[in-house]
Amino acid sequence: MPKRIIVVGAGIIGASIAWHLAKAGAKVTVIEAGEAGGLATRHSWAWINASWGNPEPYFRLRMRSIAEWKRLDAAVPGLRVDWCGGLIWDLEPDALDAYAKERDAWGHPIRRVSRQEILEIEPNLTIVPDHAYHVAGEGVAEPVATALALLADAKSHGAEVLAKTPIKWLVEDGERVCGVMTDDGVIHADEIVVAAGAETAMLLDTVGITLRMSAPAGLLTHSRPAAELLNGLVMTPGLHIRQTAEGRIVAGTDFAGADPEGDADALAADLQARVQAMVRGAENLELDFYTVGYRPTPADGFLALGRPGNRAGLYVAVTHSGVTLAPVAGLFAAQEILDGVRDPLLSSYHPDRPSLS
Repeated sequence: MPKRIIVVGAGIIGASIAWHLAKAGAKVTVIEAGEAGGLATRHSWAWINASWGNPEPYFRLRMRSIAEWKRLDAAVPGLRVDWCGGLIWDLEPDALDAYAKERDAWGHPIRRVSRQEILEIEPNLTIVPDHAYHVAGEGVAEPVATALALLADAKSHGAEVLAKTPIKWLVEDGERVCGVMTDDGVIHADEIVVAAGAETAMLLDTVGITLRMSAPAGLLTHSRPAAELLNGLVMTPGLHIRQTAEGRIVAGTDFAGADPEGDADALAADLQARVQAMVRGAENLELDFYTVGYRPTPADGFLALGRPGNRAGLYVAVTHSGVTLAPVAGLFAAQEILDGVRDPLLSSYHPDRPSLS
């Protein structure tokens, strides 16, 4: 008999877990308090990357997820990953060179490019350094569209998606978590996967489990649609930009967005002015809207994936790097839940590690 599994959260992490479980034969119900596609997912800059600032184990996990993205890109109908590559010069020159040297030693395909080569890759940039680095193997997955594509294919494998269904608390039977309480009553399952973003800690608290998290805010601006002005991702000091398939330039002070504390309207206007100054052809490009998202982040900044408190029937998946890590979160969670096999790449990322308790 197929294992009955509830996945709480229909953002990109929950959608990936649901897809992997349903494809493996589980009977999956996805429950989302809001619209399918989640909340934090809607406010992501959407970069699939093995970015700087991560220790080698996390780098290896992210590189594995990039490889899994390529598998999903071929396997899921309607999924469209743009492997556009990115230009990086958002560190001081010495730090940038040290980063590139480290990644080269780790086997990361990163290439030093001259000013002329930068302009060959992105001819519309107006402010260009003497050198930068280009990563050809990274890309973008439009977050909500990607989550919805995963959910749609999960449904074709028998999954059910319940949107606008808030969960009040997790339900226990003795020491086992056996269901969720909704406004319409309890829904039971053999396993409950909590992939509820910023609400994850609150839901775990209902069964006496502490998971230390933060939810820092990030503001991203979205321009009106324009002709194609950018070919890929561009990470400059104080401004990260990319252009969507519909022509909007999305900008933040970094890939997680600008800190909106204070006057968000003024910050959004300033970001759009920087876009106009940075991109030839965008001089008169107007801001259409901005978003402020709250990034669900375990206290030490890294993925938390596994059974908190080793509680039977309960599994948790939460990370601020949802777009990058969604494929491995889905694959590894399904393997652990259905087969009892925990991937070695997760050795540092159990939710019970001291930094999160």
